[in-house]
Amino acid sequence: MIRKAIKVLIADDNREFCELLKEFINQQDDFMLVGIANNGLEALEIINQQVPDVMVLDIIMPHLDGIGVLEKISTGAVGHKPKVIMLTAFGQESITARAVELGADYYILKPFDFSVLATRMRQLADGVAVSQYISTSKPRNLDVAVTNIIHEMGVPAHIKGYHYLREAILCVINEVNLLGAVTKELYPMIAQKYQTTPSRWKGPSDMPLNWPGIAVMLK
Repeated sequence: MIRKAIKVLIADDNREFCELLKEFINQQDDFMLVGIANNGLEALEIINQQVPDVMVLDIIMPHLDGIGVLEKISTGAVGHKPKVIMLTAFGQESITARAVELGADYYILKPFDFSVLATRMRQLADGVAVSQYISTSKPRNLDVAVTNIIHEMGVPAHIKGYHYLREAILCVINEVNLLGAVTKELYPMIAQKYQTTPSRWKGPSDMPLNWPGIAVMLK
């Protein structure tokens, strides 16, 4: 008997990651990619239109984050509830607990092996119970993880913007609600710490950088 293809939705604002995962999924005979959303609102639209079996959902996205998407699904704002695999670069326990409370079926830390993700998607689509959380073998040092990410972005450590960005990322990780108050709370908070002004975070720059939704002047 031929198995029905598992319909998959990717919801992540990292377009490069989406393309890599798209290529992997398209190589799997039993998967069918039905959509890619780069923000939470797009994800809800695709859920209604394409009725995916499994959604791979990033925790941090613009307009509506992963937690917001789960809240909408749990309140019946969309007519279908797919199996949900949450993605994040940081294993913050409070966010993990909230995601599971709202119905996330699995939680995985970036970076991860696509083959592991594929196995979990198949298990969830088949109704197989899986452990809700995957962690690395060693405790993750948040400061080191953030520093590594910024280095991978190619941001020079000697410029002021490097320190602003690093502090902003750490603040958002510890308090996700700051993403909804970037100009009113986050900018002034960083400015006060580094004895500068919020305007240093705004305006055109020869080297603008966004993460996630935070525009930083790298001068």
